[in-house]
Amino acid sequence: MSKLTPKIILEGARLTFKTEIAFALNEHPRIVGPRKYRYHSPLVSAEWCAFTNFPWGRGLINFEPQEEQLAMETYATWVRLFELQRYYSWIVDRFHISTQAYQLQARGKRYDFHWIEERLLPLNFRLVYCTRSAESFEAARAERLKVSGKPSQYDDLSLFVREQELMDDLVSASMLPVCRIDISDNDVAGAVERIAGWMETTGGLTME
Repeated sequence: MSKLTPKIILEGARLTFKTEIAFALNEHPRIVGPRKYRYHSPLVSAEWCAFTNFPWGRGLINFEPQEEQLAMETYATWVRLFELQRYYSWIVDRFHISTQAYQLQARGKRYDFHWIEERLLPLNFRLVYCTRSAESFEAARAERLKVSGKPSQYDDLSLFVREQELMDDLVSASMLPVCRIDISDNDVAGAVERIAGWMETTGGLTME
């Protein structure tokens, strides 16, 4: 069989279950093949708060203006790593679209990341955009509060609705192939099957 080398970027507002979907994709036999044991297939994220030495700090998404050069260098490093290891699978839980949306919402600055997508496109990267209806955020918050270490970040759901509106436009402008997944029903397993089907039928599982 052909070597499976799926490369998926999951984007969406908070509470669209991207992380749950990412973990499920990274173990799904239609995405990464059948496995008799677990091993460390790459699952990375721009949400890692690696720029500060305290919990829930700053990173690639919510960096401050004085950290812009650090953020751009980090993105360039990630992209170069993907290029160097193109014949492997990569699942990315939030990336450049999340950065654009946050920086627009929080600081009013628009970042042009076409240079990232121009380099990801030849690697067969795909964008999975997770969305939910405005009224379904409440139920999603109730589920998240069962496990969240910082419940206060979910106090104002209007921020998430606005974030999704921004992402709608940003994803529409993306150069990458896009699969839109409605997770309003909170059915992670169903979403994963739809993503796997899309990846199979559009040639997203292998490299030429």
